[in-house]
Amino acid sequence: MMCKTNKFYAYKEYETMAGVLSLAEMAGLHQEMLMEIGNDGDALDLYEELVTAANRYSSFRAGWCVWSREEKMEKDSSRTDCHNSLIVKFDKLARYLKSQDKQAAWREVLGDEDENPNNRKRIGDFACYIVFVNCLCAR
Repeated sequence: MMCKTNKFYAYKEYETMAGVLSLAEMAGLHQEMLMEIGNDGDALDLYEELVTAANRYSSFRAGWCVWSREEKMEKDSSRTDCHNSLIVKFDKLARYLKSQDKQAAWREVLGDEDENPNNRKRIGDFACYIVFVNCLCAR
């Protein structure tokens, strides 16, 4: 089956895109996040909500390449809503961790979409990274 965009990608192409985080950078941010969450039940609940939203969002991203133009147009609003919800989940977790005297520096590294539109993409990329790690570990 040919990709509807007639283009498949390798990681090296991702690295050339504007505002990306490398896999190593995402691994470091994720480790920081998990260390700050620790065994805090409320933080774990917020993280679970984030992972659920990330799983949903990543399915939109994963399908984008194989969907027709019509399918993309039909699903674009839902994808945007899901991405917005995902950003809210990251923000809620960061706010909670800060209220517990944690730095949540990972959130600043992801950036604010109002400052730079590429930051919205970075947040989506990082969500997909979290899904990627969970998928690998679910073997």
